[in-house]
Amino acid sequence: MSERLAFLDHGVAVQRGVITLDGRPERLLVWRDDDDPRLRLGARLTARVASVEPALATAFLDLGDGREAILPFKSDAKPVRGEAVQIEIRTEPRRGKLAVARRLSGGDELTAGGEAAGDLAEVLKRLARTVSVVGGRAAREAADEAEATALDALHPLPGGGMLAIEPTRALTAIDVDLGERKGSDAKRVTRMANLAALQEGARLLRLKSIGGLVVIDLVGRGHDGAALLTAARSAFGPDNPGVAIGPVGRFGLMEISLPRRARPIADLLCDPDGALSARTLAERLLRRLQDEAAAQPGARLVGVAAPEVAQAAQRFAGALTGQIGARFAIEGRADLPRQVFQVHAR
Repeated sequence: MSERLAFLDHGVAVQRGVITLDGRPERLLVWRDDDDPRLRLGARLTARVASVEPALATAFLDLGDGREAILPFKSDAKPVRGEAVQIEIRTEPRRGKLAVARRLSGGDELTAGGEAAGDLAEVLKRLARTVSVVGGRAAREAADEAEATALDALHPLPGGGMLAIEPTRALTAIDVDLGERKGSDAKRVTRMANLAALQEGARLLRLKSIGGLVVIDLVGRGHDGAALLTAARSAFGPDNPGVAIGPVGRFGLMEISLPRRARPIADLLCDPDGALSARTLAERLLRRLQDEAAAQPGARLVGVAAPEVAQAAQRFAGALTGQIGARFAIEGRADLPRQVFQVHAR
């Protein structure tokens, strides 16, 4: 029986929630203190219809303070420009795309002022179906592992072989590679690799918060389509409702459509060029300062990073002071690469 555990790491101006499945990260939620809670998955609020595009069956919503979302509608439920509508966020915004909302029905009426998506601990309990959330050092280690895994492109398969997961603008491609997977029966080896790839691929796509069209390039030929389809339905079951799985095609490809919900982890942590953002690197520097403060009570600490990262970290110096006291300094050094930082006692 699969076991899911929930972890919550409290950083500086950021929380990272992790769900593990049998000891491996399955979901990663990154909530920054300056995020707009109105755009979080599950948030409910009142918005105003800014414009209606009948040809697209889409309305553009004004959420206030310059925030926007889109509202798909059916022909018999077209909203009116200027109308106030009560909505729930069903898809968080991602790079170049607005959040997607659904209109609440009469039975879903929200209270005046709207409703937040709940705190992160509550969300984690719901996802893991648990009553407790682990914190402290174990949570930090789980979050660090989840973050690193979510940003990797190559992932080892249990029993040997490799998965390559590569998002593109149109779809996400997953390549299954046998590598040095052992076995004298080639057909059985490829079958077991494909079954493992479906299970691991589903977990990793949830971890990366990737939705939309996914194409899996299975290994080998002469696939048992029925067995693979059954395995895919089981592996992607936690992503329902909204999952559609196609049969294995003549070229050994399986197509899967996954609902888009949370913002992709790569969007959150990286710049458009794929490099870690200054904000993400600053959060890592601040976590290191937190850890060193716990390990060296009373010591005066100095964090040194590239100027861009140091500047980003300085924005949250007040929050760190509230946690460890005013016993640290953050300095920029032009000769340090962006992803390198140092923390030491002075």
